[in-house]
Amino acid sequence: MKRYKRMGLWRQLRWRIIAAQMLVVLVGVVTLIVTADIVAARTVDPALLPVFEEAVLQALIVAALASALVGLGASLLLVREILRPLRQLAVSSRRIAGGHYDERVTVPLSDELRDVAQSFNQMAEALAQVEQQRVTLIGNVAHELRTPLAGLEGYLEGLLDGVLPGDPETISAMQHEVRRLRRLVDDLQHLSRVEAGQMPLQSQVFDLVALVQRIVAQLRPQLIEQCLEIAVEAPDGAVLAYADPDRTAQVLVNLVGNAIRYTPEDGCITLRVRSEVEHVQVAVEDTGIGIPAEALPYLFERFYRVDPSRSRASGGSGIGLTIARHLARAMGGDITATSPGIGKGSIFTLTLPRSDDERGKRHG
Repeated sequence: MKRYKRMGLWRQLRWRIIAAQMLVVLVGVVTLIVTADIVAARTVDPALLPVFEEAVLQALIVAALASALVGLGASLLLVREILRPLRQLAVSSRRIAGGHYDERVTVPLSDELRDVAQSFNQMAEALAQVEQQRVTLIGNVAHELRTPLAGLEGYLEGLLDGVLPGDPETISAMQHEVRRLRRLVDDLQHLSRVEAGQMPLQSQVFDLVALVQRIVAQLRPQLIEQCLEIAVEAPDGAVLAYADPDRTAQVLVNLVGNAIRYTPEDGCITLRVRSEVEHVQVAVEDTGIGIPAEALPYLFERFYRVDPSRSRASGGSGIGLTIARHLARAMGGDITATSPGIGKGSIFTLTLPRSDDERGKRHG
């Protein structure tokens, strides 16, 4: 038990620092004694040697005591300087583990400990943001589920009470609410896979212009139905991108679908394909309702809506843009959004990596 206790003391940093300082003092004293004996034997008269050794011994004792006191004091100050921030880190980490995500530590003066404290505070801030996002996500999911469930409950109560007839119109309305629920669940599952990096990507070289034209042809019936015009502006020839063509199509369908949803009749949607040095871009520009400047930083957050009532009525789940940006970034690109303001339309720009073949042609 005593041996275990001694080993426990030796594992503590404070005793190691103090022992190191005392070892330095001991080595210094022993070195001075040996050096003094050698020098005295060579240079001091043998008759005066006892007096010299006594004087040197007295001086060494005083120096050793002074060095030991100074070393012990310096060790205690150093231990306090090092261990106090470490203890605070330990206490704060336990509090964060217990759910107190607002916990922060004081930043010390020394460079090394300051870096550790700043890194700890950054980690705590990130954990607090993750926790806030988790709470917000749960609230948003509950809110999104509540609307179609309340609708279904109302229809079922009406059918049971005989207030609503069990005709195809009522059944169709109920089916619409079920589809909203299914769409939301599918989007949530898709988002979780994308954010976890579990979405398989098969990147390859493909012609971005041809893909854009195919998407326009696919969505043209919807455009005609809503009396919208669409145009494609692209350079002559192929614009080669290196990404997953199916996921790229998914992102573009989402962007063009949003443009269709928020552009009034007789509006226009323009898809501009551009080729840059390192990237290729598709800008989806519309003449729709526009986006206020204060909403632009939050467009790609889960369930964020500029106009909640209008977006929910149109059938959007509120996470389409979040999924689109995650897919774009997973392919090495990104999505950005700009808008001159309310009623002035908006521009969503998809950026993707350029293929090596296309870079060679440009530089050649």
